[in-house]
Amino acid sequence: MSAPKVEIYTKWGCPYCVRAKALLDQKGVVYTEIDVTMGGKDREEMVRRVPGASTVPQVLVNDQALGGCDDIHALDAAGKLDPLLGL
Repeated sequence: MSAPKVEIYTKWGCPYCVRAKALLDQKGVVYTEIDVTMGGKDREEMVRRVPGASTVPQVLVNDQALGGCDDIHALDAAGKLDPLLGL
């Protein structure tokens, strides 16, 4: 079984982004970080992929939006994050 594709949309200086990445790093997850600090096409892509998303971070696993920092920490606390990450 291959590792899932994990992506995280972030902005420079965002403390929630730092916390979300720290959780993924702690679990040893390889992810692609997409910086939307300057807006542009990457931010437009985020909004298209995660309808209603107006804040960062936005975490996606195999193109499924999991939400932001609080969302992935809640999934982790409930024991539901590791299976999504293939751990």
